[in-house]
Amino acid sequence: MKIDKNACALLVIDAIEAVGDDSLYDPDAATAAYRAAVARSVDACHAAGVPVVFCNDAHIRGLDRELELWGEHGLAGETRVYPEVEVRPGDITVPKRRYSGFFQTDLDLTLRELGVSTVIAVGCDTNICVLHTLADAYFLGYASVVVADATMTFLCGTQEGALEHCEKCYGSELVSAEELEAALS
Repeated sequence: MKIDKNACALLVIDAIEAVGDDSLYDPDAATAAYRAAVARSVDACHAAGVPVVFCNDAHIRGLDRELELWGEHGLAGETRVYPEVEVRPGDITVPKRRYSGFFQTDLDLTLRELGVSTVIAVGCDTNICVLHTLADAYFLGYASVVVADATMTFLCGTQEGALEHCEKCYGSELVSAEELEAALS
């Protein structure tokens, strides 16, 4: 994997857990390896000077359409980034109310102002929010890299199917957290 550190950014998509009663983002010990890979990817990007952008659900209770499908989850002010992930001053947070981090947000403007041409994606659900964010990235002309072990599918479909879709439909390069670290070092 070859990557231009000066033209990429890490998108950390819904790597969040509930601080209140949340049916989807409740902490789960079974996700420890995935969460560690997310933290490892964030650390590698911080060390390489790659911008880190958190694209987190920030739904409005009783209003957002997505809540009709999945129940109340990812409510603004009621989640936090995984504690094992270091959020640093200078990291950017883009709150989102739909699956895609690009839909009705300033993510595209932010990335363009940073000079980004390649997005690196970690987070969940691979089959929903990661997939839709990468679809929009593709439609907007960004290249993409997916850190496979730092993504997770748990709501619908399979992890393998989601990764195949990213690779075949959006040209995403699939790598591991270890490969990302090596490419950025």
